Formats: sequence, C-alpha cells, structure tokens
Amino acid sequence: MTSFSYPPVDFPNPVPLRRDGRAASLVRRLGGRSIVLVGIMGSGKTSVGRRLAARLGLDFVDADAAIETAARMTIAEIFKRHGETFFRDREHHVIARLLTEEQKVLATGGGAFMREDTRLAISERAVSIWLKADLDVLMRRVRKRSNRPLLHTEDPDATMQRLISERYPVYGLADFTVTSSDGPHDGVVETILTTLERGLPPDHAPADIHVSHETGSTMMTPPPVTRVPVELGARRYDILIGSHLIEDAGSHIARLFPGSACTVVTDRNVAERHLPSLEAGLDMAGIRHTRCIVEPGEASKSYETFASVCDSIIGARMERRDLVIALGGGVIGDLAGFAAASVRRGMRFVQIPTSLLSQVDSSVGGKTGINSRHGKNLVGAFHQPSLVLADTGALSTLPEREFRAGYAEVAKYGLIDNPDFFAWLEQNWQGVFGAGPELTHAIATSCAAKAAVVIRDETEQGDRALLNLGHTFGHALESLTRYDGTRLVHGEAVSIGMACAFRFSAGLGLCSHEDADRAIAHLANVGLPVQIRAIPGWSADAQTILDAMYQDKKVERGALTFILLRGIGRSFVAKNIPGEDVLAFLKDELAL
Repeated sequence: MTSFSYPPVDFPNPVPLRRDGRAASLVRRLGGRSIVLVGIMGSGKTSVGRRLAARLGLDFVDADAAIETAARMTIAEIFKRHGETFFRDREHHVIARLLTEEQKVLATGGGAFMREDTRLAISERAVSIWLKADLDVLMRRVRKRSNRPLLHTEDPDATMQRLISERYPVYGLADFTVTSSDGPHDGVVETILTTLERGLPPDHAPADIHVSHETGSTMMTPPPVTRVPVELGARRYDILIGSHLIEDAGSHIARLFPGSACTVVTDRNVAERHLPSLEAGLDMAGIRHTRCIVEPGEASKSYETFASVCDSIIGARMERRDLVIALGGGVIGDLAGFAAASVRRGMRFVQIPTSLLSQVDSSVGGKTGINSRHGKNLVGAFHQPSLVLADTGALSTLPEREFRAGYAEVAKYGLIDNPDFFAWLEQNWQGVFGAGPELTHAIATSCAAKAAVVIRDETEQGDRALLNLGHTFGHALESLTRYDGTRLVHGEAVSIGMACAFRFSAGLGLCSHEDADRAIAHLANVGLPVQIRAIPGWSADAQTILDAMYQDKKVERGALTFILLRGIGRSFVAKNIPGEDVLAFLKDELAL
C-alpha cells in the first residue's frame, strides 16, 4: 500500500495576518479550537477560508492541498490510481493530524464531513461551519475548474444534485450554517463573524465550552442545540436536537409561524409530564392554543380516536395556516400528523417527540397514519412536519424498557447502510443509555441518515423502503399480540424482526453467519429481545405469522417484500420472496 508522509505545508494568506479587537475576542471565545469549513465542492471553502483566517489572524490550511503535497500528486490522480476509499482514509488522517496542531482555519474536501470518525475528530477540536450553496451557484463555480473527479460523468448537474441530496443532511450537523452566495467572499466572511459572535459563549467563558449549533442564536450560554435540515424544497424543515426544547417551543414557533394558533395533541401520560411546560412557553410567546388529550397506547391509532382529534381541531376554530402540535411518542405523531394532513385538506404541524423511538424515526419523514383491524399503519398519508423539536431532556422520564426499545431504531440505521455508525454504537452504547453526549450524537446521526433517505425517496417508491428493516416480521408480531404494550412494544418487535432478517439472510446464503451473529449479539447485549419465543404468552404458529405478513403495506400483487442483508450496513429490498421459504424459516424460528 502506498504510504504518504506529511511535511509541514505553508499556505500564505491573501493579506498579512492581523487581529483587531473584534477578532481577538472571537479567537478567545473559540477557546483554542480551530474553525473547520465544510461543504460541497464549489461552496467556496478555500476562498472564504483564506479571508476568514486573515481577519482572525490565524493560519489557513486547505486539507486537499495538504494531501496533494504529501502524495505528490493531484486529488484527481489519487482517485484514478488508488480509488476513493483510499483517498478518504488519507483525508481522515490528514485532517485528524492538522486538528492536533495550532489553532487555524481549515478548509476540508466535500466528502470529508461524511465520515463518522472525521466528524467526531472535528467536533472534539474545532467549531464547524457549513458553507451552504444552491445548485446553480455551485455549478457556475465548478464548471470553471476541471479537477473535480466526482463530476467526471455524463450529466454533472444530475451528479451534483445527487450529492446535494446525500450530503446536505449530514452537513447540517455542523455547528453553524452560513449561506455561500454569488456575492463577494468578504460578505460571506462577515456573515461568519456575525454568526460566531451570536453563537459562541461570552468572552469570559472557560475554554472547554460547548457551542450552540443553531445558526443565528442570540443566546450566549444555552445548552447546545444540533440542527439537522430536511431539504425538500419549499417544504424543507429543521430537526432541532437538544435539551429544554419543550419549554422553548413557543419561541421557535412564534419565530417561524408568527400569528398562528395551535392545537396540542398528546396522551394522558405525556400531558402530565410535559404539557404544562409546553403551554407555559406558548403563553409567553403569545400563541393561542387548545389541547386534545387521548389515551396512551397503540389502541389510540384508531378510526374513532382519529375522528375525535379532527373534531377537536375543527371545534377549536383552527384555520388552515394554524398548527397541530404532536407532543408524544410515535403513536401521537402518527395520529396527530394524519389529522393535520386531513383537516381542511392539510394543516401545518410540529412534531415534539418525547420518546427515543419517535425522535430518531417516526417524527421525521412525513409518514402519518392509523391502524386497521387488518394491520398496522394501513390508513394514512405522507404529510411533512414544518418543524421537529427533539428534546433530549424528555427522555429522562422514559421507562427503561421504552428507551431500550427506541434504541432498536438507532441500531437500525447502522445495520441498513452505515457500518461505521454500527461499530461506534458497539463501543459507545453505554454512553447513549447514560444520556451522555453520545446520546445527542446518536440521535443526530440517526436523524441525518433518515433525512438523507427521505430527500431521495419521499414517498417510499425506492430505497426509503430500507428503513423498514425488521418491520415485515415486527409488524406481524405486533398485530398478533393485538398491540398489547405489556407484551410487546414497537421497538422490541423491530429488534426481533431485525434478528429474524439477519438469520433469514444468512440461511439464504446472502450474508455470513458471522455478520448475523454480530448484529444479533449487539441487540441482545443492550437487553433487546431477538427471538419470537421471547414474547410473553406467545402461542401463534408459523402459518398464522405468515398470514399476518401478507397484510404488510409492502406486499405487492400478493407477493412478500422483505429488507434483507448481505452484511452489516449492506441491506437491500428483496421482492417476491416465496411464501414457502418464509414459512419454513418461521417454523425453524419457533423451534429455537
């Protein structure tokens, strides 16, 4: 394997380094951290970075230039000779090394921030800023240069649009976002300085501070808030992740939707814990609000409860531009979202998920619905929220069983297509369960993964179906327990379903037994069930389970569809799976 040495590289700034009082204050407030610019090719990271470094009196380094100097070949030549995987490994090592050196402004390549380990290295030692640019701006810039190996395709515009849909949700994990427009680069630099002034802690803060991730925040010492964007054009929205978001919801809603009223839909248990804080915040923001409280549990996803929620919203004289707020777990999100999609042919709604499962899965992506006696989620609509507020503090009130069940959906994102994230979870799951910084990282990574899939396939015509890993098995098991949460909750059903999917895939020769055993062992290690027989009071036979599977919403023309695996992080949609193969597998499962 080719090895690189990394000599020090001098990258002159466009003007001599200088540091006025404003710059000196910002550098102190950075607490020794570097500034890392992230974004897609053409976003202006190098040009803006040089000017920003000069304004702050810091050194500037371009990571791509450092790699080229070390390798003694261009990025395009490295791609051609060694491939992208090799390049990304070198890129990670260069960035990690540069971040251990003196404070600087560092411009990274477009794919660098996509790697889990690189993002972690940046978060530990730097403040990250995403330079966000529109497609037309990017294409005007990149057409001026030929050293863009990822754009050497027949349709560069389509390639760039695909990269935007894949990367923008992950770039949204950066600490700050600044728009990179066609104007002068000095204007972008000024915006960055203003954003840092608003978002960094005050000058007297200690060096080991945490920055606020929400762009443009005027508060100087809030707990950190991570923002994940869901870029759907005119229907785009943000997912905000952090503590105290329930009590701050009124200010967020008033800022985004001035003059709107709202109906809060919640269940009796959640209302006792969180409704007073939410309503107090709405009152402070001057937002007229009403409440609709339903019984907790899956049974509320029914025609009768749906009708009562719709009538409550209409009776409160809510108009089409007003809001429905879903305060609760997945059941409330599905129910309130479907009501918002239906009343007055579509109202705006805000998701405030209070369970881990809903924060990482059901609150994102616009799936709403209720259950039929024939199966789960068979009646519903795609209706995107206008805002998602994931309050990590609310998770402290969850029963341990509910939190663990939600973790199944977190692990799912690693098993679908992110083996690095799954490996990180294997090492850090105890920090996630301990509500450390690992919890916020796990939620944000999960949300970014789902946002990327939703952007590519909003209405589940293609690879969004991968998000249903384990669900064909799991939904059948839930249906046969009649959604009795004392016996089986959704996350537990998904865990059993994913274990079944791995064992089924291994039995078909699609993936190794080693990968299947590793995935199942992790689920078991965190305390999740991995066998059908683990469900209390289970008595249904294999044929009964198979019959329930035929009511799954992914069935097409009477044929079963499963999400199967070729390994950890290598899932795929498998259509037309013979029923007799599934029946034989289920008989073996029940014999375990």
